[in-house]
Amino acid sequence: MRILLLGLNYAPELTGIGKYSGEMMEWLAERGHEIRVVTTPPYYPAWKVRQDYRWWRYRRETSPAGAKIYRCPIWVPKKPGGVSRVIHLGSFAMSSLPVALAMAAWRPEVVITVEPTFFNAPVALLTAALARAASWLHIQDFEIDAAFDLGLLPREGVVHNLALAAERAIMGRFRHLSSISGNMVKRIAAKGVDASKAVLFPNWVDVDAVRPMNGRNSFREELGIGAHQVVLLYSGNMGVKQDLEILPRLAREYASRRDAHFIFCGEGAFRPQMEEMTRGLTNVSLLPLQAADRLNELLNAADIHLLPQYGNAADLVMPSKLTGMLASGRPVIATVNQGTQVAKVIENCGIAVTPGDLGALCHAVDRLAADPDLRQRLGKAARSFAEKNLGRDEVLQRFEAEMLSLLNGSREYSLT
Repeated sequence: MRILLLGLNYAPELTGIGKYSGEMMEWLAERGHEIRVVTTPPYYPAWKVRQDYRWWRYRRETSPAGAKIYRCPIWVPKKPGGVSRVIHLGSFAMSSLPVALAMAAWRPEVVITVEPTFFNAPVALLTAALARAASWLHIQDFEIDAAFDLGLLPREGVVHNLALAAERAIMGRFRHLSSISGNMVKRIAAKGVDASKAVLFPNWVDVDAVRPMNGRNSFREELGIGAHQVVLLYSGNMGVKQDLEILPRLAREYASRRDAHFIFCGEGAFRPQMEEMTRGLTNVSLLPLQAADRLNELLNAADIHLLPQYGNAADLVMPSKLTGMLASGRPVIATVNQGTQVAKVIENCGIAVTPGDLGALCHAVDRLAADPDLRQRLGKAARSFAEKNLGRDEVLQRFEAEMLSLLNGSREYSLT
């Protein structure tokens, strides 16, 4: 197949959507498919374009597996907010438009775009129509819903109604749609899109690269953490979609105790606040984002993984970091409401507590910290879930089969 991906984030970004898009396209290229990618220079999660790239330049690369990557200019704000984020997304939509349309002459068979950003969905549809290709929208986050629920866009009024109407109209024109959890797939249908178009395409983890480890751990040794201490780890993007404010508050509750140590690792818009809120706490180690070859060691430094989430965003996003947590064979404490997809996933391998409830979070920490046998049982269940449901090859083979099945029908697709 000839596959074109249009997406905001891509490898070599180490976390989030860029990580998954990069791994997906490399895997498909290694399988013999012809791959082209229209994307940005790497900038996430630090919100700063990497030093060996320029935000204003077009650039062409070839990946190790042979995928052709076309990087387009994007303006990156120092402090992403409502207006600045819209300008940020719009800058890539405009800069990528001529490149994406030029790809129609290559005659891709499938044009995939990833939300976020929804700004590029019309570009993907137009490119697919010109190339007479199948169009596919993969939803990592419901960007517009999240903007409403997190207060970035008004919850009611003309802007609200117009945004929802535009979203419904554009989504309905895609030949195929997918999302990363069962509840998110149901939400596609709830928006008025034909349910037969939508399929589950979960994020995955390399269960061979991320696996339980015993014995010495370099992170614990480097940080001077004793064998008797229980390590609680948050590792990932430090952004606005996580309730990260609760983590320093939690660490402060344990400041006088020597049996617990917190590691907060990552980059993002909330990082400066995290540094300020943890200043003076000797039971906290604040680390930068780690290279991929140290990820397994980092995840295995934990006795307990922490996954804070805002209650009103828990079913709009499925945290990509959760896959690694589960594969590492450690229990997870997540601040999510019962009935949400995250709560269902961790039902047998962790504890779900009400978002924002510091007392309940402390109770969950105390329970797991005092019971190593319970941690071991939940950790084994987490690893088993990852092996059965989240293995990279199994997930991507199903995705490849779905694309091939899609192309068995007519390739005569249009915007109408």
